[in-house]
Amino acid sequence: MLDRCRLIALPLILCALIFPLTAQAGPKPPNPNPMYEYKLIDTFEVKGRQGVACDGNYYYVSGSKALYKYDKKGKLILSNETPFEGYPIPANHIGGIDVYNGEIFVSAENFMDGVGKDIQIAIHDAETLKLKRAFKFEPSSGQEEVSGICVDTDKRSVWMVSWVGEESGRYIYEYSLDSGKYLRKVHLQPVPQWLQGIHYWKGKLFVTADDGTADLDEPDNLYRIDVTEKSYAPVVREKTFMEVKRQGEIEAGNVDPKTGELLVLFNRGSRIVLGMVKGFYPGYDREISEVYRFKMVPKGAKKAAK
Repeated sequence: MLDRCRLIALPLILCALIFPLTAQAGPKPPNPNPMYEYKLIDTFEVKGRQGVACDGNYYYVSGSKALYKYDKKGKLILSNETPFEGYPIPANHIGGIDVYNGEIFVSAENFMDGVGKDIQIAIHDAETLKLKRAFKFEPSSGQEEVSGICVDTDKRSVWMVSWVGEESGRYIYEYSLDSGKYLRKVHLQPVPQWLQGIHYWKGKLFVTADDGTADLDEPDNLYRIDVTEKSYAPVVREKTFMEVKRQGEIEAGNVDPKTGELLVLFNRGSRIVLGMVKGFYPGYDREISEVYRFKMVPKGAKKAAK
């Protein structure tokens, strides 16, 4: 009888040891390493200094007070240098942009010396660059500035980031693509400094951060955000930009949906104080804005090919 009890008890003890460990394991942690390898292809100069987007056929570039359209060879084909006409709320500044379904999503606000107000999302026609419609942001979100915007085509969401630090810069902000309704904010952990842009690519969000001090020749960075339904999201440094001609100010980025190339806008030559141009570095008498194109190869793809 004693041996039979031992035989019955042994599996029960093993189950008790195994199942608690399984329950405590929880969800799989995010990959702490970069997802892609990046190789610089080329650069081309543009008129705008805020951000770049691509629909596969054209490049769209935002200036602080303008929108531009380029062909894939880098030739300017259309400009709108009065983009605020028809805005329901007066604005004087455009940040990063995105393009989706024939429309350009513009992050707009009133901005002066590091302070933003009257944030809104303006939607322009990608063919004409003219305003089509706009909707307000939600003040209760705590967002105090907008430096970039993107469309998450899978979740049908619009995401925004804030360049202003402290509480406002610790989150990314989600709105419904269909209704324009504010949905939530997601706490970044850890928090990158001075967010300049946000873009979406293959299920992931990426942010550019102006976290290198140009005076000290420090590079800026690209970070990946692993967003879930939770109120927070882990942040992984995806790339450090050592390839730029002179360290300056990184702006918003995007990915060409046809080629899978990363596009990032950089400014060089000007001194930036509180988000405003205040003179130039030695050797420069103007600011130069350039789009850098990088080939993106998923990590492990080369090994798998071999």
